[in-house]
Amino acid sequence: MARMTKKMKASLAKVEKNKNYTLDEAAKLVKETSIAKFDASVDLAVRLGVDPRKANQMVRGVVTLPHGTGKTVRVLALVPADKEAEAKEAGADYVGLDEYIEKIKNGWTDVDVIITMPSVMGKIGPLGRILGPRGLMPNPKTGTVTMDVGKAVKDVKAGKIDFKVDRYGIVHAAVGKVSFEPSKIKENAEELLKTIVRLKPSTAKGTYIKSISMSATMGPGIPIDPRQATN
Repeated sequence: MARMTKKMKASLAKVEKNKNYTLDEAAKLVKETSIAKFDASVDLAVRLGVDPRKANQMVRGVVTLPHGTGKTVRVLALVPADKEAEAKEAGADYVGLDEYIEKIKNGWTDVDVIITMPSVMGKIGPLGRILGPRGLMPNPKTGTVTMDVGKAVKDVKAGKIDFKVDRYGIVHAAVGKVSFEPSKIKENAEELLKTIVRLKPSTAKGTYIKSISMSATMGPGIPIDPRQATN
C-alpha cells in the first residue's frame, strides 16, 4: 500500500470530516487542496440512484460549460470534400475522410473528439471496435453526427462535453482547471448538475442524486451537499 506523503496529508486535513460543502465552498477549497505541480483538472463525480444495466435508466447527455473545460480539445472532422472548408473555418484540427479512416485503421487515435455526418457513418461504422473503447465513436445523441459540422466543431471547442453514467451509477466529468476562478468552477459545476437533473429517467425511483464529490486531479474528494443539484 502506498504511503501518504506530507503534502497529501496536509491537503486531506483541509477537508473537514463528515461535512457536506456548498458548491461555493468546494470551488474555493478544491484550489487549496490540489497538490499537483501542473494546472490540474477539476472533476465532479455524481452518484445517481439509477441502475445503468437497464436501458431505460441510462443517463447520457451533453452540456456546454459556460467557461469551458480549460483543456485544448483536438477535433477530427471526418467529412466529404464539400464540407472541409466549413470544418477548417470552425477550428477543426484535422479535416478529411478516407485518409484519416485509413490512419485510424492503422491505430491512429490522437484526437479527443470526432465529428462527422450521417452520410459518412457507413464508412465509419467498421471503425467502432477501435473508436468505441476509446470513447471516440461519433453519436447523434452527443451531437457529433450532424449536418451542421461547423456548429458542432465550434460547440466542442467552446466547452461542450458529453457524459455517461458508468456501471457503478456514477457520472464523472471535468468542470474546469485549478487555475480557474472559483466562480467559474462553480458555474460550470452548476450547469452540469442542472443537465443531469433534467435527464432524470422517469423509471428511476427513490433518491436520484445520492452524492456529489469535487476533486482536483491530485487532490482529495470534497463532499458536496446533494441538495446543491436542485437549488
